[in-house]
Order: sequence, then C-alpha cells, then structure tokens
Amino acid sequence: MVHTFAAIDVGSFELTMKIFEYGGRKQMKEIDCLVTGLSLGADTYATGKISGEKVEELCRVLSHFASVMRSYKVESYRAYGTSAIRETENSEILLDLIETRTGIHIDTLSNSEQRFLDYKSIAGAGDVFYNAIQDSAAILDIGGGSIQISLFDEDSLVSTQNLRLGVLRIRERVEGLGADPYRMRLLEEELIDAQLLTYKKLFLNRPVKNLIVMDDYISNCIMLRASRNKNGCLSRKEFEELLADLSARGTFETARKIGVPEEKVPLLRISGLLVKSLCNILKSEMIYAPGVTLSDGIAYEFAEDNGIIKPDHDFEKDITACALNISRRYNGSRMRADTLRQISGTIFDAMKKISGLSKRDKLYLDIASILHDCGKYIAMTDIGERSYDIIMATEIIGLSHREREIVANVVRFNHSAFVYSGFEGYESSLGKEGYIKVAKLTAMLRLANSLDRSHKQKLKEMKASVSEGELLLKVDTAQTFLLEEAFFPEAADFFEEIYSVRPVMVRNPGR
Repeated sequence: MVHTFAAIDVGSFELTMKIFEYGGRKQMKEIDCLVTGLSLGADTYATGKISGEKVEELCRVLSHFASVMRSYKVESYRAYGTSAIRETENSEILLDLIETRTGIHIDTLSNSEQRFLDYKSIAGAGDVFYNAIQDSAAILDIGGGSIQISLFDEDSLVSTQNLRLGVLRIRERVEGLGADPYRMRLLEEELIDAQLLTYKKLFLNRPVKNLIVMDDYISNCIMLRASRNKNGCLSRKEFEELLADLSARGTFETARKIGVPEEKVPLLRISGLLVKSLCNILKSEMIYAPGVTLSDGIAYEFAEDNGIIKPDHDFEKDITACALNISRRYNGSRMRADTLRQISGTIFDAMKKISGLSKRDKLYLDIASILHDCGKYIAMTDIGERSYDIIMATEIIGLSHREREIVANVVRFNHSAFVYSGFEGYESSLGKEGYIKVAKLTAMLRLANSLDRSHKQKLKEMKASVSEGELLLKVDTAQTFLLEEAFFPEAADFFEEIYSVRPVMVRNPGR
C-alpha cells in the first residue's frame, strides 16, 4: 500500500515542498520538489516582522502548494516554520492568518527541534552519515539565522552548539555597515572567525577528521565537485580550490555555472566561508555534503513515527548524550546520575500501566535524573532554582522549548517545595497537561532521590511492582541505609498524593 506525504519547509530564504511516496519495507521515495525563493528572514532579522507584501506572497505560494498536494492526492502533510517565523514578533497572528487564507497549518520549530530534524535527514541519506561518524566527525548545519555545530566521536554525540552565524544574518549585519564589496568579504570572514575561535576555546579539544555540511547554498557545489570522486567527498585542499574558483567568477557567471538565482550567490559565498573557517579550526581532512534538506528530515520523522521505517541509529540516545555532556560541563557526577536513572526508570516501568505517562515522558525523567543537581555548579543554596535556570538557558537537541521546561521544572521541584498553582510557565506554556506531567515525574524523581540520599550508590539491586494500592520496592543492599530510610517517608507521602499509590520499601532478609 502506497502512502503519499508532503513535507513543507517555510525557511528564511526559500519555501520548499517535497512530495514523498512510502511503500514497502524501508521505502521512501521523493516524487516531486517545489522551491520558491522568498527572503522572509531579511525582514525578520532587520525589523522583527515580515512585511505585508511578503506575507501576501507567502500565502500565494502556500496556496499553490495546497493545490499541488490535492493533485497528488496527498494523504498527510507536515509544515514547519524555522527562524524567520520563530523570531517574528507577531508569529501567532501570522500563522493564524496563513492557515485561514491557505488552509495549511504551520508549526514553528524551536532551534533544537529544527536541527534534530536536519540531523535525521542526514541519517536518512544512508552510508555517508554512518561511515563519517564512526570516526571523529562534525555536522555543520547552516541556516539563514544561525548555524549548529554537532560533534561526534565513535558514533556518539559529544556536544552540539548553536551560533547566530546564519548566512542571511551575516549578510544583513555586514550590509548595514555600508562597506564596499571587497571590504564586505573581509568583514564577513573576520566576523565568522571571531565567533568560531571562541567556540574552539570553549568546546573543542582535539581535531575532528570528517565535516558533514548541510545547507541550501554551498552543498550543491560540493556535491557537483565531489561527484568526480568515488567516495563522494572533497579533501580540504579540493574544497579550497572550489572556493577559489567561485571567488574568481562574477555573480552572474557563478549563478549561470551552478544554476542558481543571482541573489543566492552572496549567500553561497558566505556559506563557503563558514565551511572553510570551521574546517580550518577543526583541522578536518574530508568534507561531505549529503545533499539533503529539512524537508527530507520531516519526511523521515513522519515515516519513523508511523512505523514505515525503522532507523538504524538510536536518536533518543543522542538526546541523553547531549544531557550527559551538559552535566559534565557543570561537574555533575556520572555515577550518581546513572544510579538515579536506574532507580527512576525502574519506578517508571512499574507504574506505566497506571501512571498515564508515555515513553516520551520516560525520556524527560531520564534527562531530569542526569541534570538533577547541575545548579550546584553556581551555588550550593537554591539548587532547584539554579538548576532550572541552567536547563532553560541550555539547548538540548531534540527537545522543544516546552519539553525542556518540563524537565527544568521536574529538576526544580526535586529540590524545592512543589508549587500547586501558578509556577512559572504553568499559565503561559505548560498548561494543565504539562503541569500534571511535571507533578507525576517529580514524584518519581523524589522517590528515586530518597533511595540514594547519601550519594553513595548503596543499592546493589532494586525491583518494583504495584499491587493492591502499593508500590512495593524490594531493595538489596549490604550497607547501612539509615539516611535513605529517614528521607524515604517524605518522598513516599508526595508520591502517594500524586498517584494514590503508597510506596513501601522492603529490604531483603538478613540485610
């Protein structure tokens, strides 16, 4: 059975819609692609709002997309706006207007959600991604408003950072200085180098062999040049030769040679500067361009969510790896985090039939267990509030702002008294459902925390089961358990209040 799906990307510089067909095992086939240039980001980054003229053009293009979807008998679609929509002051009003006029509902992606989808699109491209990340590798994801640099080491995500160095943002900033074309290029290069050198000092401690580039600008040029090679990539020297070749040509000649609109050429050159600068800082040897876009990531995630494909890579593991890296940055104890993860996960699994929580909620609990006391890095007092501040100020790839707020509040109330109404974010962001979720996850984390209150990992093993209104926790420890036994009743009281299930701790006989 064939399923037809449309992925719509309302980007900073272009509107893209790709039509896909799904059929058979692990089959995902692109059957059409529509791209329209519309520089929404130029308005947003300069004035904070998209002009009325561009809103009209946006609605016209999306109406055409809707017509094309009908002609293909598209059964499902997802449409996402990125930084140009996200940073617009009146985004909610704008999105309502678009849906009313075109019938297309657009969701706004947070930066971390957008980059995670981009990352999935690269994974969906196949061997390029998997071969590159077996060794040290970096993904450079270049957008109109910002770039994302994600570092991998032996198939594991080490760190990911967002920098406001998007090609449109750089061009708008430099053009505002009123420099001539030659000085503009020098300013662009210095602006890029200054921020990337700061990134190097903070996050880079060794060379990174492979650089994977994802963007709508220089990638096509890399792919064209790399098509001469059997491995489909360029050496650093070959890439520098490509840039020199592009720089030697005028805007019109470059546009004609590579088949892009003239207005896109300055952005292509800025993208090339970003790749060159990062490649020099990382000391990368090889540069890959898989040639995928956000639309491919949208389609990949839809297929994943609906069981059409089964990913070879564990993306959830990357989210927890990101959290572990944040914990490490704030001197968190890995042993303590692993202990809390194991205990809280056991409690979650025992309660899953009656808790009303989902698999995704278990991920929030896992991340909260990892980041449970990151605020100690700032001060040993008000740990809950300091931890909340750190989590809300730190991007966790794959989590939306709302999801991050859930995690931050669970960590906050693990240390602080639970607020039964009106805590920050409840009215405006989390809503009733999010508020209840925070309460349920907090009860589990508090109970887990009480079972390792001494921070000495005394438990050898713990089993949990629910029976007749009780959560029976069978603990196996050969050490004194006085502190844990003293703090357990308070955590058990809160747990019973939330679930109407009483936790009961039973130590193995003779212990």
